[in-house]
Amino acid sequence: MSTFEPLVFSGVQPTGNLHLGNYLGAIRRWVALQESNNCIYCVVDQHAITQALSVWGGPAELMRNTREVTAAFLASGIDAKKHIVFNQSRVHQHAELAWIFNCVARMGWLNRMTQFKDKAGKDRENASVGLFTYPNLMAADILAYRATHVPVGEDQKQHLELTRDIAQKFNTDFSDRIAELGLGVETQSGDETIASFFPLTEPVIGGPAARVMSLRDGTKKMSKSDPSDLSRINLIDDADTISKKIRKAKTDSEPLPSDVEGLKERPEADNLVGIYAALIDSDKESVIRDFGGQQFSVFKPALADLAVEKLSPIAAEMRRISADSGFVDSILKDGGERASVLAEKTLRNVRDIMGFLQD
Repeated sequence: MSTFEPLVFSGVQPTGNLHLGNYLGAIRRWVALQESNNCIYCVVDQHAITQALSVWGGPAELMRNTREVTAAFLASGIDAKKHIVFNQSRVHQHAELAWIFNCVARMGWLNRMTQFKDKAGKDRENASVGLFTYPNLMAADILAYRATHVPVGEDQKQHLELTRDIAQKFNTDFSDRIAELGLGVETQSGDETIASFFPLTEPVIGGPAARVMSLRDGTKKMSKSDPSDLSRINLIDDADTISKKIRKAKTDSEPLPSDVEGLKERPEADNLVGIYAALIDSDKESVIRDFGGQQFSVFKPALADLAVEKLSPIAAEMRRISADSGFVDSILKDGGERASVLAEKTLRNVRDIMGFLQD
């Protein structure tokens, strides 16, 4: 039996206001990964509708946000010809596989998902079923292509662990059938060698600013939903807006410490140093070597200039691409068609494994 072919998959929800955290924590890493991997990058529009209509904004806003996220992918350097860029709802196999995974995953697994508890809040009875089963659809997004690696933030790591649990249970439950059809890869399950159809997908986590925090509160993640626009740098912000937001970013009154250990109890300082490090593709230690002991009145202008240098070209290219919705739609259509071919190959095999009759 062969091994699983390496493939990277990841996605972003089209909920508007893509920001610096999305770029440093996800999109920029995708650009780097595409240099040495086959990649599929998805605008996960079906995930967007799991929350209340007031959150995702309705049909017109969903379409606008889907195009904006796609424009951000392209403006940041993702190659939609060499790789695949599409929106999730174009490929019906995601939803089909999600239903099968609804029947593989266990209620106890989903009950442990902290993101559902966070998003549902105290009104869990009013949350959508889709929000509860969101991780099963995420697993289907990944495993419809039998992806081996997924770049994710720390907040999605638990969902990826669930993806691995679902893959493992499917492989174990249907190992004999997978072997009978000759569709498996030999893997270890405890002391036993089994025929596995799905890989146990590995997370790709890391980087100095894999988790970018709010500019107004260093203990909270930078978020599209924060009511204060000063809490985040939007990818579409112009140079003056970027500079203003960094100047107004919350800090303490002390100078930057002389070593990284000194950042531990200073979340705002730690966040700004991490952002600077990520923008120069370095680490916090190198930033502290250059700026340790300096006041924020020195560091903030340097960070603002760097952010403008790195982000302004992306914002300008986003605006240019977004102005041509027909071009953006053509990218998504082409990507959807190519993704459908791959996903259908997986689903035909899954249907055979499950015993579903098909032509």
